[in-house]
Amino acid sequence: MNKLTIGLLALALIGCQPQQTSTEQNQQIDSLEDYRPAYHFSPKNGWMNDPNGLVYLDGTYHLFFQHNPDDAKWGPMHWGHATSTDLVHWEEQEIALFPDSLGTIFSGSAVIDKDNTAGFGANALVAIYTNHSHEIEDQKTGLHQTQSIAYSLDQGKTWTKYDGNPVLPNPGIWDFRDPKVMWHDETQQWIMTLATKQSITFYGSKNLKAWERLSEFGEGIGAHGGVWECPDLLPFSTAEGEKWVLLVSINPGGPNTGSATQYFVGDFDGKTFTSAHNDIRWMDYGPDNYAGVTFSNTDDRKLLIGWMSNWEYANDVPASTWRSGMTIVRELGLVKEGDNWLLTSMPVSEIDKVSEIMTKSKSVELANEADLSDAIVSLQNTFDASFTLKKATGFQVTLSNEDGDALIFGYDGDKQQYFIDRSKAGDANFSDKFIHHPVAPRLVQGGDLDIRFLLDRNSIELFADGGKSNMSALFFTKKPFTKLQIAADEANRLDAFQVKAVQ
Repeated sequence: MNKLTIGLLALALIGCQPQQTSTEQNQQIDSLEDYRPAYHFSPKNGWMNDPNGLVYLDGTYHLFFQHNPDDAKWGPMHWGHATSTDLVHWEEQEIALFPDSLGTIFSGSAVIDKDNTAGFGANALVAIYTNHSHEIEDQKTGLHQTQSIAYSLDQGKTWTKYDGNPVLPNPGIWDFRDPKVMWHDETQQWIMTLATKQSITFYGSKNLKAWERLSEFGEGIGAHGGVWECPDLLPFSTAEGEKWVLLVSINPGGPNTGSATQYFVGDFDGKTFTSAHNDIRWMDYGPDNYAGVTFSNTDDRKLLIGWMSNWEYANDVPASTWRSGMTIVRELGLVKEGDNWLLTSMPVSEIDKVSEIMTKSKSVELANEADLSDAIVSLQNTFDASFTLKKATGFQVTLSNEDGDALIFGYDGDKQQYFIDRSKAGDANFSDKFIHHPVAPRLVQGGDLDIRFLLDRNSIELFADGGKSNMSALFFTKKPFTKLQIAADEANRLDAFQVKAVQ
């Protein structure tokens, strides 16, 4: 999805700089390829941002994504396409949707039209997306973003755009985008959840072509530090009946500055969403998890994937011929903590099926510090680790290498918050907006500290307390970490320590 606030013009210093040879340029590219993740999806070439059109169909998960195939920076948006049968290993496919006379192809969703409500054919795969026009006159009138549809009858290999596009014209506002569509059984209609300036507007349709405005949500509630984007509306079955969660990405205005995703828990009656709380809640407190949405057609499983970057510096992170990766796919849950409903997210169970246990679960007495380097020394920054501390005291994990790079994360018992310190984890000076020390509050009171973290070349995803406090962060080291040290603020026992190699 576009970010018109991002500076996309690079200064070319011509004539005053010595020209590099092709060998030198290739060496630079090869070096930057070290940053490519091993088991998180990244495009072979070009730029990538928001995940789009997530859908499960006949044994295959489809990930479409915002894509500029011609440059490693944000530019004319297409829908790239990748598929997976296990939610961990992804195979890139041919580009799905190209810019057209209505504009470039911004974010959106995809559904299986099982009952042929649109008339394209039973079980047609239908994409609902934003067209963004770059015409000056469209921008002057604020009519530059409209909603369109396309359909595929061969499982996403080829697409036909509806000749009646746009199906939802712009009412005259600047930000009018990112349609997330779902079928609502109770009212027997499609519901579109759409980002509109700093609010969410709901629309209803019987056929995916004619849409009626239902209601609007957002005024005076939640975080409003930036534009609202990439919404998603999800039902959860609980012991207290059905609850609904509304995801809303916001940029800027996140808890650690820049991009982040907030959520609201409440009720939806087929027309209006009502939040049950007024406080601001974040799905992930780390700086590098944005625009996450869920797959459709997965029954009761709520499977989410996000873009692993931040608009504060997304165009500036070290890259070669490609830029950006996705988070690991996560399964969402809804649990009650005291009087509050909390959205949880944990890595999908499928990752366990492709992981090899390297260190069987064991306990370690922590007097001051334990050296557990032997568990990771050969894993090249591609592993899944977990442990439990029996007391809720502070702790610190230090991952380091022979170059002196260090990635540190842990829990500050005095401040009752988790943290990641990436200030010394390789290249951290490519942007003055790169957040060095993000933090996340602990959302549970007392008890064991339950920690899981996934490392993949240049990223860490931290899941604490069963996925109630989460942080995702990039870092850029040339060499993998070979040392792992864990220290606690006081004598403690590290239980159930385990490391798995993700293959």
